[in-house]
Amino acid sequence: MLTCGRFISSSAATSTASFFPFRTLTRSLVRRPAPHLLSSASAAAATAVELDTNDGSAGGGAGVVRPQWKAAIDFKWIRDNRDAVADNIRTRNSTANLDLVFELYDQYLTLQKEVERLRAERNAVANKMKGKLDPSVRQALVEEGKNLKEGLIALEEDLVQLTDKLQLEAQSIPNTTHPDVPVGGEESSVLRKEVGSQRSFNFAIKDHLQLGKELDLFDFDAAAEVSGSKFYYLKNEAVLLEMALVNWAISEVSKKGFTPLITPEIVRSSVVEKCGFQPRAKNTQVYSIEDSDQCLIGTAEIPVGGIHMDSILAESALPLKYVAYSHCFRTEAGAAGAATRGLYRVHQFSKVEMFIFCRPEESGKWHEELITIEEDLYASLGLHFKTLDMATGDLGAPAYRKFDIEAWMPGLERYGEISSASNCTDYQSRRLGIRYRPSPSEPPSTSTKKGKGAASGPTQFVHTLNATAVAVPRLIVCILENFQQGDGSIVVPEPLRPYMGGLELLSPKFK
Repeated sequence: MLTCGRFISSSAATSTASFFPFRTLTRSLVRRPAPHLLSSASAAAATAVELDTNDGSAGGGAGVVRPQWKAAIDFKWIRDNRDAVADNIRTRNSTANLDLVFELYDQYLTLQKEVERLRAERNAVANKMKGKLDPSVRQALVEEGKNLKEGLIALEEDLVQLTDKLQLEAQSIPNTTHPDVPVGGEESSVLRKEVGSQRSFNFAIKDHLQLGKELDLFDFDAAAEVSGSKFYYLKNEAVLLEMALVNWAISEVSKKGFTPLITPEIVRSSVVEKCGFQPRAKNTQVYSIEDSDQCLIGTAEIPVGGIHMDSILAESALPLKYVAYSHCFRTEAGAAGAATRGLYRVHQFSKVEMFIFCRPEESGKWHEELITIEEDLYASLGLHFKTLDMATGDLGAPAYRKFDIEAWMPGLERYGEISSASNCTDYQSRRLGIRYRPSPSEPPSTSTKKGKGAASGPTQFVHTLNATAVAVPRLIVCILENFQQGDGSIVVPEPLRPYMGGLELLSPKFK
């Protein structure tokens, strides 16, 4: 499935530097007005940008926004499917400006043709000068060649600027959408599966905050003094519970052929952006490191997605399946209310993430495997949950289709999201530069980093998928609230007991 670009939320709008208009020479040659300035919302969040102030045009003063990376966008496909792309932008509530993309693309094609024409004329003049010529004729050719060279330099600079603007604007277009995805907001999402039922209690239930206090499992007050709000200390059996959840998840998922990873937790901001996140947007969820090009990760999806960046993989190596453990860091900007209390929404947490690189025709199958693994994991813990096929308005820019799992949390008196599984098709791989080469008669090596593989058919972009195996804090919420007993103790789910030294019950501390 063809991928277009990145979704830009309206909240991401900030001012950016203006582009210089085409030079007078360019306008006279192309006979077209300068393209519209890039919208500030797209420039702010679509991609990493830098200011190029070395423009030679007269009266220059503003910088030129230059992307630090470029996605492999199929503009011909977008143009050939204009109505479908426009409808997709609308149903996903994207602010992408498709009309501007087409305007810039038409101007790009026109200018590119003019550049090619001048190059041909320059080459023709150079060929004429190879023979024996009258001095006056040679001098005329020299002057003509000089004028063509100067004009070509100006046009080529304008083509670079126009290409940059086209990239920035086109990268705001979200991925295409699976035809079965329901259209609308989150409330339009469709139930895929429901497991278990809400437990009946014959005593007054407590939320995880009260249970954690009585069991001496958390310390939010001390963490607030040390780090700020939405941080916490885990204590006593809560530490064992986190370790158990992580080790159990990695063990179970590894049995499915996934390679375990522990990832870097600081990555380049360009990698964050290529995966579809917005480190520079207003209300961003990403922590950026001041005076650097690095960010803290909000999910292991980012460093795992980048592990094969700028690579050509062998078809025989696919699928590549990883299960990655990391700490995650999120600003949780804009989050407020009772539903965010305690461990439910925090700035730092541990998570086990699944990630797959595969052939395009197999991504649907692997998406089904990922959501099935999630459902099997949570069912084995004895949780009551429902799986939802999320509607278009709830899809992030990279997702072609996304399933969410929401588990019942009796203390919070609501269902809360504990995981999601997304098929991103080639949205991320077109940005990360991850391709595969169809298998030749003799299998090539597993991976050729930044190089060419064995001779065979043309390379293709892989598809990427990601899914949460365990988001630790929310599963701790589920376990404490669902398995609490009348005496204040907590029954440890049976699959976790071997990872907790055989512990079956978390009991209140009595002094």
